[in-house]
Amino acid sequence: MARTSLARLLVTQLRDMGVERIYGLVGDSLNPVVDAVRTTEGIDWVHVRNEEAAAFAAGAEARLTGKLAVCAGSCGPGNTHLIQGLFDAHRDGAPVLAIASHIPSSKIGTGFFQETHPEILFQECSHFAEMVNSGPHGATLLHVAAQTAIAKRGVSVLVLPGDVADEEVEGPLTKDLALELGRVLPAQSRIEELARLIDQARTVTLFAGAGVEGAREEVLELAAKIKAPIGHAFGGKEWIQYDNPFDVGMSGLLGYGACYEAMHEADLVLLLGTDFPYTEFLPGGEGAKIVQVDQDASRLGRRVPLDLALHGDVALTLQQVLPRIAEKRDNRFLARQLKAHHKALAGVVSAYTKNVERMKPIHPEFVAATLDDLAAEDAVFTVDTGMCNVWAARYITPNGKRRVFGSWHHGTMANALPQAIGASASHPGRQVISLSGDGGLGMLMGELLTVRLHDLDTKIIVFNNSSLGMVKLEMLVEGIPDHETDHAPVDFAAIAQGAGIPSVRITDPKRLRGELAKALKTPGPVLVDVVTDPHALSMPPKITAQQIRGFAMASTKVVLAGGVGKMLDMASTNLRNIPR
Repeated sequence: MARTSLARLLVTQLRDMGVERIYGLVGDSLNPVVDAVRTTEGIDWVHVRNEEAAAFAAGAEARLTGKLAVCAGSCGPGNTHLIQGLFDAHRDGAPVLAIASHIPSSKIGTGFFQETHPEILFQECSHFAEMVNSGPHGATLLHVAAQTAIAKRGVSVLVLPGDVADEEVEGPLTKDLALELGRVLPAQSRIEELARLIDQARTVTLFAGAGVEGAREEVLELAAKIKAPIGHAFGGKEWIQYDNPFDVGMSGLLGYGACYEAMHEADLVLLLGTDFPYTEFLPGGEGAKIVQVDQDASRLGRRVPLDLALHGDVALTLQQVLPRIAEKRDNRFLARQLKAHHKALAGVVSAYTKNVERMKPIHPEFVAATLDDLAAEDAVFTVDTGMCNVWAARYITPNGKRRVFGSWHHGTMANALPQAIGASASHPGRQVISLSGDGGLGMLMGELLTVRLHDLDTKIIVFNNSSLGMVKLEMLVEGIPDHETDHAPVDFAAIAQGAGIPSVRITDPKRLRGELAKALKTPGPVLVDVVTDPHALSMPPKITAQQIRGFAMASTKVVLAGGVGKMLDMASTNLRNIPR
């Protein structure tokens, strides 16, 4: 069997596993790996300006492809920069392998230059984090790390001292990875108990999370059979909301519509593929019975006490349940929730849509709604944490082809642009749009150089309000005067021009549609800097800190909601289609 260096074996094995690129920043301890990429066909090195961006980019690629994605960082500060992006990927279930190169193995434990302990540091944001102690050991651990990331849907970290990377090993070793995982079917007794609970309940509400991907038809069939409204978490929006005649909106801090009421007024609530963390929005106590279905058994019951827990794939579970339940005839609960949903949406639309095309500063809702109209049917939207989450939740219309994701679980700033890098690099020819806040873009602004270097077809839309809007809102919610949330205006269009990226700065709402359309049609990277209203989400002055909980849960919160795009049209259609 041919002998080669561990670094070369690692790179060729990754290529043979289907990995097409490694995101990272070159550094001395990584040199053996980088050189192996240079001389290996079929795999590329994507140079970034900060390793944090490399991890975000790999996480985005893994989300879109469902396959293993790889990032790398050199010893010490190089790989510690990875941690934000790895936390984000791990908490979102994206299969990512991080190569954390290390100081020379003989120097470990001596306080050597740039010494850290990556195998300890990355434990909290990975399923696997181990240090390679020899060439043969590394060949074995590569397979374990890759398979663990895929099987457990999260991060694996391979800690690789630079001298060990140069050791000779025999190869190749891995012939196959279990890339297509099996699906879990709950025990029959649990399925029969779920059917019994559904038949006994007078009213049922379904609450869908990201785990309903691939189960849309079954969820809709169940809702039709038992006359159940369907609410969703942000993670479930892109899979279940579109063309959904049972939709009652979204729950949570960014929620809208009648979802909260539908869950709290039902006799039975089915949590389908969701690990929704905001327990204050979930029913509990002496209220509805609660059932949870999830393919990850560790999530069952960790948010609220359950009357029934089912470990299983949502689609397979519902396929077994549907033939076992009787069709419900009474649709009054569903009709009432659809009417409440429509009323809630209609009550807020006028707040930010009347004469909005003439309002200065530009309303961010207008930007998001216009972008939703112009974007491609299969566009990928990456969304910065903060107020951009609000605009994406309320205005980007899912259709089964689009993808919308951000740092939903880790909630870190500056994720949108580096995630767009991963989406663009792995999907050339597909429209990728970064919804960047000025705070997030400012934090990792160097990645504009990455976009330009690789000539990525990435459209960067900056919601530039010279403010950390979500932080300001959080302060106001707590009754604290906002402090240090506003900053001096920045011309991001000028910065982009300096980086070699075509850009435009928009302050007049009349120019918005034309400039956005032009940017989306222009090949290559473009930055659109839109100066938006920093007061778009100011709280009403009479709302107190004690009232905010009820205010946040109310679907008719006029200022916070700021309109809901095309969702009102769908709600109106659903209302008209209620069987009489």
